[in-house]
Amino acid sequence: MTGFQPFEIISGDPHPALVLLADHAMNRVPQEYGDLGLPAEAFSRHIAFDIGIEDITRGLCDRLGVPAVLGCFSRLLIDPNRGEDDPTLIMKLSDGMVIPANHPLGPEERERRLNLFHRPYHDAVSAVIAETGRKAGKPPLVVSIHSFTHAWKGTPRPWHAGVLWDTDPRAAQALISHLRADPELLVGDNEPYDGALRGDTMHRHCSTTGLAHGLLEIRQDLISDAAGVNAWADRLAPILSAITQMPEMHEIQLHGTRVI
Repeated sequence: MTGFQPFEIISGDPHPALVLLADHAMNRVPQEYGDLGLPAEAFSRHIAFDIGIEDITRGLCDRLGVPAVLGCFSRLLIDPNRGEDDPTLIMKLSDGMVIPANHPLGPEERERRLNLFHRPYHDAVSAVIAETGRKAGKPPLVVSIHSFTHAWKGTPRPWHAGVLWDTDPRAAQALISHLRADPELLVGDNEPYDGALRGDTMHRHCSTTGLAHGLLEIRQDLISDAAGVNAWADRLAPILSAITQMPEMHEIQLHGTRVI
């Protein structure tokens, strides 16, 4: 484990009170875990990381000057966007591919991965959110950025982007409204996934604490090259800047219990 860092913090100006998160930014696995018993091509697929999201997040940080936390380990090792008691925390099978190093997996190894990767990442997220809020003098808006495949099990996904949320609509509805202002974009509301997931990053750091937040999903084929990344970073930067200036994004509000 020498030299392997499970997270990267991108420093930035706290005063806009905006924190970006990229749970699945990278496909890296420490040397001691080898290839998890998988062929090399598995690590270029969506099962290993969110394609395009590291570059999108860095691009937004460059444009907006705000802080971010990036996950530096592959979700094939352990998924930071799952609660510790979630059965999909360490996947044995992902999109038809068996992960040999994850099955069987004893409780000691499960705890080791939590201690080495999952918990340090979330500790970093907590620290950056807290520091940003303290320096800004108000609760920060938190936006988590992900990507999704253009099709699933042979069915095309028509959305260019989707915004996921659970019980707090503030940031999600603002994101959806701004994105849908572009007539060329088809934007999903809790598509292609439902945002209600107990224990995930947004639930853990935002839903339970009352911070305004949203999870943005971008279709991977739109951000698979530098041109696509730059186009989406250019599109999103002014939207996030505008939303961050809305006073309600910096209020503590607790909203119901829809989480499933």
